[in-house]
Amino acid sequence: MVERAVRWGILATGGIAAAFAADLVDLPDAEIVAVASRRPGPARAFAERFGAERAYGDWESLAADGDVDVVYVATPHSAHRAAAGLCLRAGRHVLCEKPFTLNVREAAELVALAREHDRFLMEAMWMYCNPLVRRLKGLVEDGAVGEVRTVQADFGLAGPFPAAHRLRDPAMGGGALLDLGVYPVSFAQLLLGEPDGVTASAVLSPEGVDLQTGALLSWDSGAVAALHCSIMGGTGGTASVTGSRGRIDVPSGFFHPERFVLHRDGREPEEFTADPADGPRTTMRHEAVEVMRALRAGERESPLVPLDGTLAVMRTLDAIRDRVGVRYPGDEDEFTGETGEPSLTPA
Repeated sequence: MVERAVRWGILATGGIAAAFAADLVDLPDAEIVAVASRRPGPARAFAERFGAERAYGDWESLAADGDVDVVYVATPHSAHRAAAGLCLRAGRHVLCEKPFTLNVREAAELVALAREHDRFLMEAMWMYCNPLVRRLKGLVEDGAVGEVRTVQADFGLAGPFPAAHRLRDPAMGGGALLDLGVYPVSFAQLLLGEPDGVTASAVLSPEGVDLQTGALLSWDSGAVAALHCSIMGGTGGTASVTGSRGRIDVPSGFFHPERFVLHRDGREPEEFTADPADGPRTTMRHEAVEVMRALRAGERESPLVPLDGTLAVMRTLDAIRDRVGVRYPGDEDEFTGETGEPSLTPA
C-alpha cells in the first residue's frame, strides 16, 4: 500500500526555506501545500516557485490550515519561539530551524507546548541526520578510537558584516555563537553529551554580540572539547575526535562532510566517504525524511535529534554567553537566577 504524501507548510521565505523546499520537491512522499510570510507578495512568489497550493500573508493562517501535517519554521531564530509556538498551539507538528531558540527558557517552553498538545517537535539540526555523521558517531560509540579524550571543531565566516546586518543585531540574536557555534557545540555533545564545565572567551562587537568565540567544554570523565566560531574569519570547518586508541579527522565541512579518516593505533588509516546516492553535501533531505518517518510511526520526537539533547545544547550556549557577556533583549532572566542560573559551572 502506498501511503499518502506528508503535507508540509513552510513558514518564512528566505534562503534557508528555499533550500529546504527544493529538497522537499525531490522527495516523492512529500508535498508542499502552503507557504506563509509576513507579506503576501513573497509568500505568493515562493508558492509559485515550489508548487504550493496556498500562500498566506500571515503566520496564523498557515498554523490554522488543517491540510498541513507539519510546518517547517525557517524564520530568524529570534522569532522561533513565537512561530513554532503558534503552530504547536494550532495542532501542527513542527520542524524548527536551528538554533532552536534564543535561550533555554524559550526552548523549554516549546518542548512543554509540544508535549501538552501531543505534537511532534524537532530542531532542524541536519548534521545529526547526515548519514556520514551518523557513521562517525557509530564508530565512536563502538569504541573505534577508544575512550574519547578530546573533540575539536571550528566554523567561521570571513565577513566582514556591516553593523546593520542581522548577525550584528542583538535583537535578532546576532553573533557568531548562535548562528555558527551551535554546530561545534552540537558536534561535541553528539559524542560526549552535556558537559560538566564551560569556559569561554569572545571578541564582542560595539553592539554587544560576539564576533568570534572560543569555548572549552569539560566532562567529569576527563574529556575536553575545544570549539571556535567566528564571523570575522573564514575557517576550514574542521573537526577531530581523539581517543585513547585512535583519532578521527574530518578535514572540512564537519557538519556535512564529504569524508573523514579513521586513524587507529597499529593500523593503516581508513577513509570513509559519503555515498553519492545520499545527495549533495548541502542537502537537507535527510532531516525531512526523518521527520516523515517519525510522523508515520506516531512518534513525538526523533531519536536522532531528541528534545532533551536540544535543551542540553541550549544550556551550553546559554552558559557560553554568560561567560562572555552577550545578552539579548528579553533573556536577562537567563543569567539573573530568576528562572534559573545556567547549570554549567566554570571548568
